[in-house]
Amino acid sequence: MTELPVITHWIDGAPARGASTRTAPVFNPALGAVAKNVLLAGTGDVATAVASAQAAYPLWRDTSQAKRQGIMFNFRELLNARKGELADILTAEHGKVTSDALGEIARGLEVVEFALGMPHLSKGEYSENVSTGVDVYTLRQPLGVVGIISPFNFPAMVPLWFFPIAIAAGNTVVLKPSEKDPSASNWMAALMTEAGLPDGVLNVVHGDKEAVDALLVHPDVQAISFVGSTPIAKYIYETAAHHGKRVQALGGAKNHMLVLPDADLDLAADAAVNAGFGSAGERCMAISVVVAVEPVADELVAKITERLKGLKVGDGMRGCDMGPLITKVHRDKVASYIDLAQTDGAEVVVDGRGIEVDGDASGFWLGPTLFDKVSTESDVYLDEIFGPVLSVVRVASYTEGLDLINRSRYGNGTAIFTNDGGAARRFQNEVQVGMVGINVPIPVPVAYHAFGGWKDSLFGDAKAYGPAGIAFYTREKAITSRWLDPSHGGINLGFPQNA
Repeated sequence: MTELPVITHWIDGAPARGASTRTAPVFNPALGAVAKNVLLAGTGDVATAVASAQAAYPLWRDTSQAKRQGIMFNFRELLNARKGELADILTAEHGKVTSDALGEIARGLEVVEFALGMPHLSKGEYSENVSTGVDVYTLRQPLGVVGIISPFNFPAMVPLWFFPIAIAAGNTVVLKPSEKDPSASNWMAALMTEAGLPDGVLNVVHGDKEAVDALLVHPDVQAISFVGSTPIAKYIYETAAHHGKRVQALGGAKNHMLVLPDADLDLAADAAVNAGFGSAGERCMAISVVVAVEPVADELVAKITERLKGLKVGDGMRGCDMGPLITKVHRDKVASYIDLAQTDGAEVVVDGRGIEVDGDASGFWLGPTLFDKVSTESDVYLDEIFGPVLSVVRVASYTEGLDLINRSRYGNGTAIFTNDGGAARRFQNEVQVGMVGINVPIPVPVAYHAFGGWKDSLFGDAKAYGPAGIAFYTREKAITSRWLDPSHGGINLGFPQNA
């Protein structure tokens, strides 16, 4: 029997096995089989990575901005030239189709390019004669060692949202990616080394709760950034803050899309399919609930249903529209909501179980699933399902739909579809959500500059990795808008839809 490859950590500029011998399986979800094993770091392994980052910090902090930017530019060029390699890694370990993987990398590249402007972004300020004969200088300085804990659903993009900015600002990094799809982080760390990054500036440790807790309490880690579920985000925030660290912890979501009677229903149906089923619904910015203002619900559901018939589910390497879910456990959990929806009185319009797929029968498959007339008391509505499941809730008015969205415990993203500019303006002002799309689904702002939800979708500071010394006293709301164009283009499950 052939021994499976083992994914090691990346510490001090090279692969490292560490002291812990614990491992976890890494699946190819399209085959339903274990493809590799990944080492799980113990507390001592995390301490070794932090020590490497701490040792590298003084030299990196004092490295000229020109030198730092030269390395970051080299990384940008290498990543852009070899993005196909990274996309294949994402498809093999996460399951998302190649076009979606390339879109994820494109959004990550935007942040690398944003980080290239760090010399301008990190400029201080000078105020003359603020008091008699007194001038004030403001300096922006790096923090030191910072920790990143990233999720399985975007194994390239989310780390790329954080470590280029942290490094360009003069910090050193310990990255703990999801153990479900860990290879992308090692690949990017090796590419940073190839670009000229000194050893120890970017380290990668793989692991579970033991590794996470070790980062949260380590005295040399100055800040923590996390993306994941709300319960874990709250735990990360409370634990790290208790130990004196700056924290940004992005949590879960249940994103609603409000469709008014005057909307272009073809555009709205395309958007619902794009944002509901791209990446098999495993996105924090997926549209999970379509709030249809009567009398358009029947027609909208029919249009969505018709579009679902044309989606091809299968192996992401085969040019399909949607791939598998990441694990069997997760697939089974998502599929269990179909029976729950029926129990709670919803109409199962499209059942994704037992579909014909272009791939191995053992893969972790669940096809697009559509519920109508969903009760807002059902767990189908309340839970973040994180799979290819779209619920339709019918309301009688704009006000009822707005109130429904504002009552949600989450406040990550939302969208409104309408031809009424006044209604759109009112919605963007009244909705209690951090990112708002107008005739645009999954309204993710460019280069992460205003990404961040409200309520239980974000704990802490949304810009923890900017240069130190900045305080924010207002909540940000990012608005992404598109007024109707007859050539809006139809279905495209690739990421992003609003580029």
